[in-house]
Amino acid sequence: MSDHEAPRVLQVKGRVLVGPEDVRDEIWAVDGRVTYERPAGADEAVVVTGWALPGLVDAHCHVGLDHHGAVDRATTEKQALDDRGAGALLLRDAGSPADTRWTDDRDDLPKIIRAGRHIARTRRYTRNYAYEIEPDELVAYVAQEARRGDGWVKLVGDWIDREVGDLTACWPREAVAAAIAEAHRRGARVTAHCFAEDSLRDLVEAGIDCIEHATGLTEETIPLFAERGVAIVPTLVNIATFPSLAQGGEAKYPRWSAHMRRLHERRYDTVRAAYDAGVPVFVGTDAGGVLAHGLVADEVAELVKAGIPALEALSATTWGARAWLGRPGLEEGAPADLVVYDEDPRRDVRVLAAPRRVVLNGRVIG
Repeated sequence: MSDHEAPRVLQVKGRVLVGPEDVRDEIWAVDGRVTYERPAGADEAVVVTGWALPGLVDAHCHVGLDHHGAVDRATTEKQALDDRGAGALLLRDAGSPADTRWTDDRDDLPKIIRAGRHIARTRRYTRNYAYEIEPDELVAYVAQEARRGDGWVKLVGDWIDREVGDLTACWPREAVAAAIAEAHRRGARVTAHCFAEDSLRDLVEAGIDCIEHATGLTEETIPLFAERGVAIVPTLVNIATFPSLAQGGEAKYPRWSAHMRRLHERRYDTVRAAYDAGVPVFVGTDAGGVLAHGLVADEVAELVKAGIPALEALSATTWGARAWLGRPGLEEGAPADLVVYDEDPRRDVRVLAAPRRVVLNGRVIG
């Protein structure tokens, strides 16, 4: 059997967490697909034991991107392998200038849901990351990225305005309303990078589906998110970098620096208030810009630190996240993508940091 060939039959024994309360004694993979019926050839099956979960989800990362911009295939592959090693087998790529479609032909790499390339306002985002355009071009670029992506489009909702010296909204309300309507017409959902407070109401009332980071949520906007069912992906492992960013910009942009520190200081309270109000919360690391890939377990632990119950934080990277993204978990006939641990991760999410085995398309690869 070659390194890239899955065994025809794989058995996972122990405790299989098909859902939060749906725990089974075993699961089988036949030709890379899940089954709960004992298959022909079971006596020759490769056997793995432990506590099994659906492959983890990193719902905000960037494959094919580093702090300079697009990267080569070797770097892209390493990023995907680092995620795989951490048990993240389904990635929502929240914007990348690189063409990573070639990874779809690799059954040993995580599955990727792409949002195309970031769409930003001119000179209002990290260089080499985004299409930088003006509001009258937004609908056309959203249509373009809706065609290129896998059901998602990514906007940059706010960024530092150098003339103001602080974070400000990037788009007029009428522009985002038209753009989001166009994305929805094409069957794509829309998400937006937002650190600050100012852009949130306009984006939500315009029909946006998700907000990344969402550090600017307040008691005025949280109920609006809950009412509209707008999800957030807090990326707390990235928000941890705010103090160092603020220090670096202190001399030139003191107002922005102070704002970033305030957003950081209240980050846990913001996430917990959103969760308590019924806002859907999902796990994402923002890996690939500055942060390393493979941090999904750290982000789950951060959500628990923010006050989200452990089982809900676990769902935010497993059952709930997969349902939100429209991808299967461990249902009959689904791709056999799962992670096996020595202990029950429902009791302590820190277990996620040490996968015992990673199974992708029915093959034990780690």
